[in-house]
Amino acid sequence: MLRYEARTAADPETAWSLLAEPARWHEWAPHVRGAWGLGAPEVRRGARGAARLLGVVPVPARVTAVAEGRSWTWSVGALDIDHRVDPDGAGGSVVGVDLRASPAFEAVLRVTYGPVVALLVRNLARVAGERETGRGRV
Repeated sequence: MLRYEARTAADPETAWSLLAEPARWHEWAPHVRGAWGLGAPEVRRGARGAARLLGVVPVPARVTAVAEGRSWTWSVGALDIDHRVDPDGAGGSVVGVDLRASPAFEAVLRVTYGPVVALLVRNLARVAGERETGRGRV
């Protein structure tokens, strides 16, 4: 498994809404230009749909697990992607994305998609923190 995570000043609820609501994904993942069939307002276990990348490419996915307010997982081809939010004990949270695939596929992902995921997770943490600050919390 490849794990990517970042701390944010945002409380878990703020981070969760950015992570679990497909209509909000573009706020921290600018390459995602929409999604359908995955749940609304939040992802829903068992939902099948797609995310639209770069405004053109639909990527089919199936939501395989949801732990409300904590984590959700989807399968995209031979790749399982866990999305998670954990309280940090100080009022903020840790956001993370884990990639699970065969060892050979993970080796390829580590040098190709992994750096992109690391950047996106840091962006999610930054955006969540900005949203939290905008609500009056410092």
